[in-house]
Amino acid sequence: MSLPHAILTALLEKPSSGLELTRRFDRSIGYFWSASHQQIYRELSKLETEGYIRALPAEQPARGQKKSYEVLPAGRAELTRWTAASQDPKPLRDPLLLRLRAAAVVGTAGIEADLRHHLDLHRQQLADYEEIQQRDFPPGRQTPQERLQHLILRAGIDLETFWTRWLTDALEEFGRLPAQDPASRDSTV
Repeated sequence: MSLPHAILTALLEKPSSGLELTRRFDRSIGYFWSASHQQIYRELSKLETEGYIRALPAEQPARGQKKSYEVLPAGRAELTRWTAASQDPKPLRDPLLLRLRAAAVVGTAGIEADLRHHLDLHRQQLADYEEIQQRDFPPGRQTPQERLQHLILRAGIDLETFWTRWLTDALEEFGRLPAQDPASRDSTV
């Protein structure tokens, strides 16, 4: 249910076309809530049908012109209701962690290289977030809205810091593992 709310949030920040929303998702919201171009367009149609948004009148009639959307009062009310509602945290579901659990039973062939790959990706994401922080959130110049946006970015930085640290530790642990026959491992790990 969060994609429509992500779109309402983005449109309240700035009325946009579907293409502009897709680009904005790629640069900001997509770091923590991703959506494809097709998903965004499908959701825009649903939100318009539900009376939460409307297409802005075109400045000049033109065939194939992109539609820009704005949030209507009903959309703002829905976003306000959703924002205020309580929601329990979602349990962590990460295939890498499940694969590590399986490796304890069947052996670790190939997984160490994937851990290194994940570490590289998390290091790059951390560097990207730190660059955004330096560029977009200079100390002492933040409005209340920017402070909340910075809080979200700091969550991303903290998560990437956790993953880089954890993956580094995991790779060090792999270096200390004795070579074992996978069939002889105890499956109660």
